[in-house]
Amino acid sequence: MPSLLVVIFVVELAVQIINNFGAAAINSLLWRIYTSLPTQLSKDYAHQRKLQAEYLAVRKELNGTSSQDQFARWAKLRRKHDTLLEELEKKKKSLEATKSGFDRYVTGVRWASTKGLQWFLPFWYAKEPMFWLPYGWFPYYVEWFLSFPRAPLGSVSIVAWQWACTGVLTLLVETIGAIVGLVAGSKQKQAVPVPAGRSSAAGRAAAEKKTS
Repeated sequence: MPSLLVVIFVVELAVQIINNFGAAAINSLLWRIYTSLPTQLSKDYAHQRKLQAEYLAVRKELNGTSSQDQFARWAKLRRKHDTLLEELEKKKKSLEATKSGFDRYVTGVRWASTKGLQWFLPFWYAKEPMFWLPYGWFPYYVEWFLSFPRAPLGSVSIVAWQWACTGVLTLLVETIGAIVGLVAGSKQKQAVPVPAGRSSAAGRAAAEKKTS
């Protein structure tokens, strides 16, 4: 069943990506992508930015207007300021509610397509062999372990394949992390400047050694 093999691998890869990047960061990235699409939501965000710019301009003008010397102008700006602030608050609450609903939806889809499949597929295909081992190559206890829990003896069960995918991907992530850490550490060491006094002292020592 090559298709099921690929499905299990993709599910475990998705779990590793979520575990390493974080669900909140992925939700935020998806939200930014969604709001950049030409939808009504992107228009709402554009309207909010326009309202905010107008509100800040009115607030700046209001702060520069004297309530005693220019009361009529100040009162007019104050009413406009309060109207824009109220509209901004309503728009902010509406967009926050939309984002909360989006986060709940994405979280549900992510759970169903990762954790849900991690539990459902091994349960549903527990008796299905992923592939067969070469006959007589492995002792009985190895064949029994690889066929755990209910796959035919001599085959690799979906649970064993799931374990293998998880182990390989975890090792790969740790290896990549170690390589990135080494590269970052070496660049940081190269970027450390040498103190001027130490550099000049080393130069004098080298010059004295040459003359002697």
